[in-house]
Formats: sequence, structure tokens, C-alpha cells
Amino acid sequence: MIKAGLVRLNGAPARAADAVRRGDRIEIDSPVVIAPAPSPADIMRAPAIDVIYADDEIVVVNKPAGMTVHPAPGHPGGTLVDALLARFPEMAAMGEADGVMRPGIVHRLDKETSGVMVVARTPFARMELARQFKARTVGKIYLAVVRGAIARERFSIAHPVGRHPVERKRMSVNSPHGREALSEICVLARLPDVGGSATLVGVRPLTGRTHQIRVHLASIGHPCLGDLLYGVRRQRESRLGESHLKESADAASGRPAREFERQALHATALRIAHPRTAKALEFAAPLPRDFFAFLAARGVTADAAALARWVEIVESASRSIVESASRSGAARIDAARQRKAR
Repeated sequence: MIKAGLVRLNGAPARAADAVRRGDRIEIDSPVVIAPAPSPADIMRAPAIDVIYADDEIVVVNKPAGMTVHPAPGHPGGTLVDALLARFPEMAAMGEADGVMRPGIVHRLDKETSGVMVVARTPFARMELARQFKARTVGKIYLAVVRGAIARERFSIAHPVGRHPVERKRMSVNSPHGREALSEICVLARLPDVGGSATLVGVRPLTGRTHQIRVHLASIGHPCLGDLLYGVRRQRESRLGESHLKESADAASGRPAREFERQALHATALRIAHPRTAKALEFAAPLPRDFFAFLAARGVTADAAALARWVEIVESASRSIVESASRSGAARIDAARQRKAR
């Protein structure tokens, strides 16, 4: 609203950096809703969406792969926002003051990443959820199938992530303007297949940088299967037009070995505090068909019980990583004190 010129400080347009002092007069204009509520035709054209949970304040959805979160250049329709407005038309009242139609969106998933997302239904919920994401109190766990056999069972990646210095659509751990980024990784299953080997991992990102998980996994030489931006060489990008799954021979079982076309990344679990009641809430999104079939073909069961078990394994591994880091940090401090004493 400040950027849109809807806030005045002592009669003059306010800036976000302005200090506020006793006696100041602050005036706030109501934003004009740019986008009207969807018409019946809009509702008919809107994509279907799998709603995991909904109440008066929030909606939790299982976003499918291939769906963009909100309208943008090149993706004017068929977005998650379109699907939400068709089902919850009152959310149109939260159209942002700058005219961008992303009502209630407080976090995103990449277009080809599937999984659980929370969306605010009220301005209060949007503000409170945004605060939780900024404070990093939201718990997020992803599943990924990566290329190659990861040797370590659990570890963390702490490479800063920023815009690639040359290719502006890519992010990089070598950016001169990288921001702190931390991901915790836990191996869940090793899959000797895919013309080599692959590994199912659980990832708990502790920061929320753009493309963070994909960039971090690629930075250690284990990109997500099917990641055309970070994991596939340029000469193979022309294969985008091929079938959704690529077949090769599975000599061990006689079944076809298949590789993902989209990046094999799924937001599995989300933990938040309810914006109104502060009650701890946990949500899980079942694996999409391509992910489930890929694991099943390799003898890995991925039902609800398995997902719950994997989430617990990742959380336990995360606690171990944090405890180990704390012990290591304390040991370094003690060593420094001893050197100083000598």
C-alpha cells in the first residue's frame, strides 16, 4: 500500500523507511480492488485444485506439477490463483494495491514442483502467515529424487544463493550477491537404476530462497532428476517435447526404468501456527502419480504411512544436525578460549 501511494505521513506520501514519531498523522486509503470476482465463465475455465484443508482464515492445497502459482508474463491464466478464486471468490477482495492478482499468496512453489501450500483467506491471516515465514518458524519438508548415489546419510548445505551473474533465469551458489541459504538433507532410499543410480532424499530448507533446494542439490553434484534448468546439460534441453517419462531398460526386473521430465521435487509436509488461534497445524500432501509410480517400480512403498515415517526421519535427522553443529560450535569456542588463555 505504501508503494502504491495509499499511505501519507503528515500529508505527504510515505516511504517504508520513514520513522514514526509521537504526534505524527498517518492516513491510509482503502485500496481499490483491481480484479472483479470471477464470472461463471471464469469459474468454468479455472483448473481444479485439491484442497487439503480450509477454514475461515486459511486454505491448504496440494498444488499439481505444471501449475503456476499466480498470473505472470507468459502465464496469464490456469494458475493456482485462478483455481482458488473459482472456489473461494471472496478472496478477490485481497487483490493487491499494485494491481497484481495474487490474493492470499504468502509463499510459492516452482511451476513444476508439486505439493502442499498454505494460502490466506483474510488480510489478517496473510499478515500473520507472512510473519511466520519471515521469522522462519514454518516447518517445510520436501522429497526429491536426485541423480547419483549420495554417500553421506545426513548433512547440511549452507551455500548462499543469488541470481546467476550471466543467466538471469537461473540462481547460483556463486552469485556475487548471494543471500544466506541453508538446507538439511537426509537419505531415505538408494535406487540403483536410471542408467546409473539415484537417491531418494528428504530436504528441510531452513531458508526460502528462490530455487534453493534445486540449486543446493545441483551444487553438490546431485541435481533433481528431470531438472532441465540445473540438472541437465544444454544439449539435452531440446528433449522437452518428448513423452512425460523417458524409458530405458531395467535389467534387474524387466520393468521399464523411467526418468522424470519435470524436476522430481515434492513439497510433502508443512507445519504452521494457525494465524488466528496459534494452534500448531501439520499438513501432508500425498505423492503425485509420477512420483508414486517411479518409486513403486523400484520396490519403494510411498503410501501415507511411508510418508509419515519419512517426515519423522527427516525431522529427527534435522535435530541431530542442529545438535552436532551446536556441539561443534561450542568446541571451537572452547578451543579459542584455551588458545587465548595460553
